[in-house]
Amino acid sequence: MSLLDLSRWQFAITVMFHMTFPAITVGLSILLSILYGIYWRTQQAVYLQLFRFWRRIFAVGFAIGVVAGIVITFELGLNWGVYAAKTGPIIGPIIGMEVVTAFFVEAGFIGVLLYGDGRVRQATMFAASVMVSIGTVLSSTWIIAANSWMQTPAGFVVRNGRFEPTDWVDAIFNRSFVWRWPHMVLAVLISAAFFVAGIGAYYLVKGRALAFARRSVSLALGVAALLVPIQISVGDHTAGAVLPYQLSKLEALEGNWTSGNTGFVLFAIPDQQAQRNLAELNIPCLGSAINKDLTCKTAIPGLDLTPKADRPDMAAVFWGFRIMFLAALLMFGTAFYATILRFRRKLWTSSRFHRFLLWTTPVGIVAVLGGWTTAETGRQPWVVFGQLRTADAVSQLAPGEVVFSVAGFSLLYVVMLVAYIAYIVRTVRIGPDPVAGGRAN
Repeated sequence: MSLLDLSRWQFAITVMFHMTFPAITVGLSILLSILYGIYWRTQQAVYLQLFRFWRRIFAVGFAIGVVAGIVITFELGLNWGVYAAKTGPIIGPIIGMEVVTAFFVEAGFIGVLLYGDGRVRQATMFAASVMVSIGTVLSSTWIIAANSWMQTPAGFVVRNGRFEPTDWVDAIFNRSFVWRWPHMVLAVLISAAFFVAGIGAYYLVKGRALAFARRSVSLALGVAALLVPIQISVGDHTAGAVLPYQLSKLEALEGNWTSGNTGFVLFAIPDQQAQRNLAELNIPCLGSAINKDLTCKTAIPGLDLTPKADRPDMAAVFWGFRIMFLAALLMFGTAFYATILRFRRKLWTSSRFHRFLLWTTPVGIVAVLGGWTTAETGRQPWVVFGQLRTADAVSQLAPGEVVFSVAGFSLLYVVMLVAYIAYIVRTVRIGPDPVAGGRAN
């Protein structure tokens, strides 16, 4: 394995590990604001119970996510020093704005959110929870701004081999950011919604803490029913903003090596070296129909339209997109069926649906990771699309050092992820704490 491949694997593993936590905590931070706000206005003890339970899961995930995010910054400078030097005039200030805005806001109020309950006024607690949620959204905003510039760079000029800004509005609000930002925010909200609904379903299956469980499931599925259809529409617009600029990504995610297929490749095992699919399942005419041609005459572009040196890895793009797409369909179907059960007044009596809902707990997280895989591998072989190749952006390090750090980080991330999952399982098994003026069940 080459130095480039090792550095790419290390960065990919770190980013995928990191993204697991914002996929939960951004949505949970907003949920905490809503729950405490309702408790503040109504003084119903169950909402304080909800707040305290979900705060415990949020706190540990938030801490791990921050630590993993710091590692990403160091890797950009160490493993990708050429990239950092060339893009620093643009990426540096954008990431710096995340620190100045999001980190400062979160650092200023996270202590009140975690330890102020019962020690400060309820209005102060509510304000702190709102500020933390604003901080998490601001953090995702600047990260998406930086990454979107790498996808569709704008507002810059290259001087002496460095990207220098000429228009910050164009650089930040580039053609993909305006759709990728709402797409990502909706994604983490939906991900958190299914996470909450799935854990709430556990208590419904077990017959425990029913007031807590019903409110968790009701709120989460209501959010999902509202946001999933919007997300599907926003996702379509996101593709419309990015894919015309990155035709190679479109060609790879469709799964066709040559042009001419009017069907939709549902399943494929791509062979990048042989430039063919070892096996595939193709639905005739569906690709043409998706492109609004019911006559089955619109062919899907193949990856052969892109020069071989500029082609991304089809397997990663194809399966990243399929995982995201199929997870979205599963979430849409689940939210739709839950809405039917709600209107038929059977949402709390359908034990089969409760068991099914429990298994959907991680589906939103999986969709987020699939989407990021599609976006990042589909941009290859460019780190700044069309401007700077990934192979030209890597630091020249000793391969042995990178092998050691890849192995070390991978082991550490596995341990931390297993520990967090174990913590969640233990917290769920213990259940929500009873609160004054109310009971957990």
